[in-house]
Amino acid sequence: CLIRPQLPPVEVMATPYHTLSWLGPPCASRTHKNTFSRLGVEDEPATQAPDWNEELQAAKDLPLGSLEERLQRERALLQVNSAFVRAVMQGAETVVDGFVEPVNGNHVDPGFLWGGLFMSQGAVYAMFGGERGRRAAQRLELKGVQAYSNVESLQALHTLPTAIVDYRGVRLLAQGLAPGLEGSEGLLYGVNAGPQESPQRRRLLELLASTAKSLCLQRHVVLAPNGHQVPLFTSVDAQGLLGADGRFYILDVFRTFPADANFYSGLPKSFTHGLCRLKPELVQAFIQHNSGISHEADAVRAACKEVGSVSDIIFEMRFNSSVFSPGVSFPPAESKSTKLQERLLREAASFIVTHQIPAFVSHCLQTNEAPMDGASLKQALHQKGINLRYLGHVVKTINQTEQKEHLRHILRLVIGDIFIRSTRRVFNNFLQGVDIPSLSAAVSHFLCCLLVPHFTPTMVGEETKKKSRRRGRGAGASESTPWSTLTGAELWNLVCQDAAETYNISDSLGSGPNHLVEHYGIQKLSLLREFCLKTGVQLRLRDYSLDNQNKAPIGPDDIFNIVPIVKHVHMPTVDASKAHRAAHTFIQKGLLDQALEHLKEAAYLFGRVCDDLHPEACYCHSLLAKVSFLQGKAAEARSIQLKAVVISERVLGFDHPNTILQYALLGVYMFAGGETALALKCLLRARLLTLTVHGEDHPYIATLDSCLGLVLTGDQRGQYLKNALKLNTSFFGPENLHTALTQHLLAQWMCSKGDYRSAMTHEKEALTFGEDHSQTRCSKEFLGVITKQAVKVERSLRQAGADCTEQAVECVTPTTDTVLEQMVLVMGVRKITHR
Repeated sequence: CLIRPQLPPVEVMATPYHTLSWLGPPCASRTHKNTFSRLGVEDEPATQAPDWNEELQAAKDLPLGSLEERLQRERALLQVNSAFVRAVMQGAETVVDGFVEPVNGNHVDPGFLWGGLFMSQGAVYAMFGGERGRRAAQRLELKGVQAYSNVESLQALHTLPTAIVDYRGVRLLAQGLAPGLEGSEGLLYGVNAGPQESPQRRRLLELLASTAKSLCLQRHVVLAPNGHQVPLFTSVDAQGLLGADGRFYILDVFRTFPADANFYSGLPKSFTHGLCRLKPELVQAFIQHNSGISHEADAVRAACKEVGSVSDIIFEMRFNSSVFSPGVSFPPAESKSTKLQERLLREAASFIVTHQIPAFVSHCLQTNEAPMDGASLKQALHQKGINLRYLGHVVKTINQTEQKEHLRHILRLVIGDIFIRSTRRVFNNFLQGVDIPSLSAAVSHFLCCLLVPHFTPTMVGEETKKKSRRRGRGAGASESTPWSTLTGAELWNLVCQDAAETYNISDSLGSGPNHLVEHYGIQKLSLLREFCLKTGVQLRLRDYSLDNQNKAPIGPDDIFNIVPIVKHVHMPTVDASKAHRAAHTFIQKGLLDQALEHLKEAAYLFGRVCDDLHPEACYCHSLLAKVSFLQGKAAEARSIQLKAVVISERVLGFDHPNTILQYALLGVYMFAGGETALALKCLLRARLLTLTVHGEDHPYIATLDSCLGLVLTGDQRGQYLKNALKLNTSFFGPENLHTALTQHLLAQWMCSKGDYRSAMTHEKEALTFGEDHSQTRCSKEFLGVITKQAVKVERSLRQAGADCTEQAVECVTPTTDTVLEQMVLVMGVRKITHR
């Protein structure tokens, strides 16, 4: 028998968490298997439900003394959380599909016990905005748990294992069970705790005070319902308890972060729910921005007071998380402090509009690696602390800028994301009236209404019935089925109404899906992909014709599956991340040897904790490959980069923007090793994925086309280079460095063909970038070479006279090393900076 070569572990080991794909796998299975088991605990039958809280806390309580102990602790935490998330996925399917009875008998807010999990939708409070507020509270609870979990210096304060899961339009909050937290006996802290004094309470207050400092939360006093004054180190809802296991727990942390004053209910700019909070990234950016005010020694005291520091001696800014929160009252003695905090929060909220959004737009104007889908847009906004509720404001900012045309790819993304997010909310409500046997027909019907203008149920009704009869599934959609009466026009009105209420844009979406295509250049395929990734819908792998107005583009047979989408706490990789950050610092200083050592250390540590199957491990390997390449180790760079590609595909997805970037970098390193055919395949795959995810009108297509123009030969080379020049000119202008480099590449190609006149024209255009840059100096030298060559050829042709047609034109062709160096510049392996 044939012996198959053994695949690398990173290709065969199960990923810690399920990787979402919008296209169904080859094997039609509804199960979500994941063999990344917990440390020492294998899969157990449902009758032996694991104690998720005890497993998580036992892992958290492991020692931290040595590096080896920290690695074992982090691996144990990851493995426990991985199994917990897997159980949440299975539990959500079981609960939402109706196989579990509620344990509390409450039909308004039913709670479910399954597999050691407590799952519920949460209560609906009018004060928080009804259903929208309930979903926001669940999301913010997870963010609060993450924030407290990130305070690594405090092992003694615990949070419950927590995740939120969206499945079939229902959002559930899933938590582990902890002993002794049901009653009020163990309640030591909170508005309802009452006055008490004990060693346990004092210890808990010490922990909460330390945590408040790490989270930039100000100690404050509120009025309890009974009128008593209650000092707090947390949000007003939080409760501190002593469990039966002797551990301190903090619960109900959904209002941990400060309120967003831009959407305070008392202002004209209201929101659809009352839980608008600032992101921790914004809080840190705002503090860092204001810290520069207090640098002068003679003005420290006045400056600290001016910017809201809690100290007159050192700069320390903290926020009151109960200010601008509905239902919270403060005692009169706190009025001065409360007014200061209100002013501080208004300034922080204004900082989003005046600094962060313009900074995001400015960055997009300068980079060729701008976001290309909803996930990368969300990541870019969140890095600057911009909440997604500001998407409408981003649209207005782009529309008001003079460089709106250069930002059309960002405007396209933002409008598309607004459209899909509003569509998802409509879809969640739509699914509530659909039973399980009708799911495929209902989802396909919804997608047809979404993508086909003026779609009506009659277009697919009879066809659906015929197919259903052939499959033996009954008569399919009937006229009496509520979901089957939805029309394209009705759906469009619902989506536009939601977009207007949520993002304050009324006419940007136009009159139908074709307006998005024609006005913004949005692809229907990109919209379909985004919808599936945000709702968990998986489609059958085939070619979809979405422009056919006479036939339903998607049928019930195309709906492969609906999978739960889980958001969970991210476990720490402290030592590996620290080494990775140190490497970045050394790279910025130009110390590549030290950077290489730290990257190798980080890669080893990631391997010990998560077997390299982690997004940050992918970024680490990619940077390690880049540094290795810059140090002349092309073969080593190729090997490391191949691993980065595999990791990205497995943990982020086959068409994630990061995977596209990793494929393009792999193409560069393969070309460096003489593997031209494989390099071409990598670059073409990156281009094909970019076309699927976003479309051709994106700056990164110009980057890929420039590289393809360097690798290919003949007329194809010129086609890609000309397209790259067109895109770079339209996005960055004629005097940008990216455009100048593409002009140089085109001149080089013209020169290789013997067309020196055109080459000189393009090279002169490249020189318009500037006089002092190294690339300009290179262009000057090349222009001198081709000018001399053009004169030489012209003289030869004149001397040849009538025989000029037989005179061979001498061509100037770049060497392989020159082509490689240019690919490195184009791809940003060696950053091009304006020096």
